[in-house]
Amino acid sequence: MSSERSAGDFVPAAASADIGVYGLGVMGANLARNLARHGHSVAVFNRTPARTERLIDLHGGEGDFVPAADPAHFVASLRRPRAVIIMVQAGAGTEAVIEQLSPLLEPGDIIVDAGNTYYADTERREASLREQGIHFVGMGVSGGEEGALLGPSIMPGGTEASYARLGPLLESISAHVDGVPCCTHVGPGGAGHFVKMVHNGIEYADMQLIAEAYDLLRRVAGMSVPEIADVFRDWKRSELDSYLIDITAEVLDRIDPATGEPFVDVIVDAAGQKGTGAWTTRTALELGVAVPAIAEATFARAASSATAQRAAVRAAGINAGTTRPGFATAAERDAFVDAVRQALYGSKIAAYAQGFDEIATASAQRGWNVDLGAMARIWRAGCIIRARFLDDITRAYGEDPQLPTLLTAPVFSRALNEALPAWRQVVSAAALGGVPAPAFAASLAYVDQLRARRLPAALIQGQRDFFGSHTYHRVDDPVGVYHVLWAEPGRAEEKWS
Repeated sequence: MSSERSAGDFVPAAASADIGVYGLGVMGANLARNLARHGHSVAVFNRTPARTERLIDLHGGEGDFVPAADPAHFVASLRRPRAVIIMVQAGAGTEAVIEQLSPLLEPGDIIVDAGNTYYADTERREASLREQGIHFVGMGVSGGEEGALLGPSIMPGGTEASYARLGPLLESISAHVDGVPCCTHVGPGGAGHFVKMVHNGIEYADMQLIAEAYDLLRRVAGMSVPEIADVFRDWKRSELDSYLIDITAEVLDRIDPATGEPFVDVIVDAAGQKGTGAWTTRTALELGVAVPAIAEATFARAASSATAQRAAVRAAGINAGTTRPGFATAAERDAFVDAVRQALYGSKIAAYAQGFDEIATASAQRGWNVDLGAMARIWRAGCIIRARFLDDITRAYGEDPQLPTLLTAPVFSRALNEALPAWRQVVSAAALGGVPAPAFAASLAYVDQLRARRLPAALIQGQRDFFGSHTYHRVDDPVGVYHVLWAEPGRAEEKWS
């Protein structure tokens, strides 16, 4: 439409817009532009009219935008069944917009929350709006500002009927790999936001593992920042090829113009977080799923921000037992660099396995029927964790949708067997050198736990039975429930059921 048209000039006409976008911050504006560029008529509204006018002034020529001066005009401009994407701050902001829009909508209409919303909130809202006949869709969108404009990975939940209306639009604007859209119907209820939450948890783990690899190369191998940037560029040509590896090389390449120092050295070493890592970890605990790489990545961000404690421990001089390995030759150092590469790949496999296990467990408990292979497929482009090895994950679930864990897929079990010796070397070097590598170590321990024939959990069950009468099962009767009468003479064992 012409850029001369502004929100203030809007007069309701026949309902013509294919979809609406409410909230025109950078993400919302870019998503609206993406839709318009793909031939869809897009109704747009923002609580602050200046943002609507700015979008039309700067980008009105990119497609058919229908600006609205108020929510009633915004809804009136949409063809039935109406579909509205909300792109506002999660929490109270989203709640307020839903309360504003729902009285203006009719049964069969659709509200899409495209923010990073906790899946349980999505389930609550979906149930409430269902009573009014309105479809509510929690939709994960990954790829940041660039992805929203050029093609994100999109993870919509909600009803099949809502996807029948939304799917063609969303698939058209998503990223594509070999012509296949990085968008699919994830499942009912809060499934879309759940999968996006776990995606972000995996992202936390991936970033932490890369950061630990950088730290080991610098503090154990003694490499300079430019040398490490070269290593990451080399790794991009390996099985580690990914968006995060690519941008890591770029960050490490940057020189701070004010000081002439590596950019990474002028950044305060306290990592922020917006909650999705914590949600993933907390939900895993509630589901009884082990996600140690994701949890350690989340805790590492918290530890990095514990400035008072860090200063106090440094001042206390707690340094005993640290020894740095020496490298007599360049070949020895190169071998260590390659060991870090293998440890990073093994840890990455473990982290993704944990995330997929969490999705599978929630899907089974809630009846979502999430297709794990499809999740790997739609993450291959557009999203932050896009990586070459997602093709392998997609194929692995295609060959065996009932994989008990991603670790048992032949391509990954072989990779783990190849990586484990070097991985153990790296974790040992980190521990001896006093270089924290919690995600590397936790991921290795996770693999060792799953491959162990016996775990010390048997002792823990004995302890629990002793102090709390929590009972236990016997290896020769795994169905029976037993308790030892610890407080009585002779401490006889009783079978309770």
